[in-house]
Amino acid sequence: MNAPRTRVQRRPVHGVLLLDKPLGLSSNQALQKAKWLLRAEKAGHTGTLDPLATGVLPLCFGAATKFSQLHLDADKTYEAIARLGIRTSTGDAEGEVIEERPVAVTPEDLARVQAQFTGPIRQVPPMHSALKKDGKALYEYAREGVEVERAAREVVIHALELSRLSAHEIRIRARVSKGTYIRTLGEDIGAALGCGAHLSALRRTATGGFEVSRCVTLEALETMSEAQRLDQLLPTEALVAGHTHVILGAEDAARFLSGLRRRGPWPDAAEVAVFGEAPPAFLGTGHVKAGELIPGRLLNPIEIQQTLLTEATP
Repeated sequence: MNAPRTRVQRRPVHGVLLLDKPLGLSSNQALQKAKWLLRAEKAGHTGTLDPLATGVLPLCFGAATKFSQLHLDADKTYEAIARLGIRTSTGDAEGEVIEERPVAVTPEDLARVQAQFTGPIRQVPPMHSALKKDGKALYEYAREGVEVERAAREVVIHALELSRLSAHEIRIRARVSKGTYIRTLGEDIGAALGCGAHLSALRRTATGGFEVSRCVTLEALETMSEAQRLDQLLPTEALVAGHTHVILGAEDAARFLSGLRRRGPWPDAAEVAVFGEAPPAFLGTGHVKAGELIPGRLLNPIEIQQTLLTEATP
């Protein structure tokens, strides 16, 4: 007879965990594992990584989930390995081989294609993606063998580096705008080289200002004590590091948190991170227009109190 499962006692946890997502887990599986390890009440992520991709996956807990959308729009940096001469049904190693062609790629070819795919480009989203058509994910249509017409979308490849690894493999390093599909980029590069390609490996090395060197693995988290796991969390305001800072006194802070606009000597700013002065605490976001600080997304007093208590705990 199986022993009854111990119910995990959840608790309020606020902050951002930079996870190095392992191979084979979906983003949601990785999130649920980290949520269980932290015993967190509420959690979400800032955009998915394919199960076959590894690397930077910022996970948001508690109050930080209110600001996760901000990171969906961040530029991302990837390293991928493309296998030349073989096209697959999914654009990666999971799919079935649908075409094989000889490979005759020169350094000049790589340089030409690298220049061709740097800057604004148009991409047709892959069928094996979570993009929705009539309320249904494209990958669901793909599983049913249905091909859905997709409109090309403009994305930006801010930086691209192609280098040869072997006769049939190249490394792709790319910093890209939101909405860029690296599998599609690999397939398009293969087509431009005249031999076709699919991705055999994919790793996200940065998203926004978060780099993989700052990430922790699930394996490492499992070996830690609860206090050590909490120490891995970045504060919620790490998600708004690029925002203009505004600091409010106690009276203005209380009014701001109730949704009231405040007047002050601030220049216009589209993205503002607002902090209380005493005690020093992150209150939320807003924007400044014509000397008015206009509230955006706000923490509630309980979230602020819980965050301050956590930070005060040695």
